[in-house]
Amino acid sequence: MGQIFISAGHGGYEGGVLDPGAIVPGTTEAAEMIRIRDLVVPELRSRGFGVLAVPDDLSNDQALSWINSRCRIDDVALEIHAGSFNNPGARGASVYYIANNDARKAHAELLLLALLRRVPQMPSRGARADTVTGTGSLTFTRRINCPSLLMEVGYLTNPQDLDLIQNRRRDIALGIADGMASWSRAIAGDAGESGQTFPEINISVNGGLYDEKGVIINNNAYIPIDLVDLLGIDLAAVQEVRRVRYRNVVYIKAIDLRDYNIAVGWESATRTVTLKSMINLPICAGHIDRIMGKGNTSDVQMLMFLKSNNENAPERYKDLPRYYREEAATEGVNHDIAFCQMCVETSYLRFPGSLRPEDNNFGGIGAVSNGSSTSGPSFNDPRIGVRAQIQHLKAYASTEPLVQELVDPRFRFVRRGVAPLVSQLSGRWDADPQYGDKIMAILRRLYEASGLL
Repeated sequence: MGQIFISAGHGGYEGGVLDPGAIVPGTTEAAEMIRIRDLVVPELRSRGFGVLAVPDDLSNDQALSWINSRCRIDDVALEIHAGSFNNPGARGASVYYIANNDARKAHAELLLLALLRRVPQMPSRGARADTVTGTGSLTFTRRINCPSLLMEVGYLTNPQDLDLIQNRRRDIALGIADGMASWSRAIAGDAGESGQTFPEINISVNGGLYDEKGVIINNNAYIPIDLVDLLGIDLAAVQEVRRVRYRNVVYIKAIDLRDYNIAVGWESATRTVTLKSMINLPICAGHIDRIMGKGNTSDVQMLMFLKSNNENAPERYKDLPRYYREEAATEGVNHDIAFCQMCVETSYLRFPGSLRPEDNNFGGIGAVSNGSSTSGPSFNDPRIGVRAQIQHLKAYASTEPLVQELVDPRFRFVRRGVAPLVSQLSGRWDADPQYGDKIMAILRRLYEASGLL
């Protein structure tokens, strides 16, 4: 039987500063997760499992390295977190797994079911691929060498969830222990069958079969590094991408290519990992993150993507995709990027936080003076709100004059052309250093859902 690693999310030092995670009156995410973790560990040990608790004073990178230096192929690793959201109505438990891994999805469902059996009052948010997260991936599900999952046990910002986390702590810990015990046994069985000989798989690149085979390791598809070079991706200096040497060939996890604008899929019937690159789009692969340019999605594709993330959005905003396409085309802005920025700012038109639907401020444009509304400026109708966002993007990304009459109240405050790339909006449009990454993560999901990537 393999070892079990368990980490309490946050609590370590990031940049020399203690990271408490989410903070609510009277407690923090780190404190609550440590308390739960400290109940899970002795429970699993009492059942005969070897358990290692990740030290609490480590940074995120140090915690990953700590696990990787000790784990083996038949071990499992779990990190526990609590969710937080501007809207206190958001609640429930979820388990995140690495995308395109059906076995890991099944393991995530197993853990979630075990938790909910012990605490049925906690709603389920389901087993979720890490691609649905803000940045499109999770380091804990991607960079751990053994099978790994990330669990959110509930929301600290929801009074009901917080009550369960604090007053049903023992039951939550027992549920996690039940799930991890079953998961560990399942992984040990798989490793026992395959040992260190990994099954081969086919590789399809842009519809054609690649000559060399890939391999399956821990239910993840791995491809030869030489193929990565042929795709024009240089990973030489990227330490985050895990490399495995097997039979004197270096392989990397296929799903990691998603961050380099490669769509990664899996065909179970033929045991084939499918790779689709940006050369199939009518724009250059290197220009996917350029704000000025032409979008690729249709009104219907944007509307369907919006509906898949917020089923109620099309009822009120069925014309919004058309506004983005038309207004962006007029100013030479990529409407796909503007649309995805709206998804980030409004949480797919749910409008959490200070933004209000009636303001039509889809880009989260800030207030001009202290006397303005805390949610920023208000626009008369949705089209004008879209136009203001497009103009603000153009202010950052270009020095060209506007085509239409100015409606963006903050246009004059921007140093023109300072941010031609989406990543350069981070720290400018929003203080979040991952702001650009979040927009790009949604853009990739939009292209995948539309069959363009």
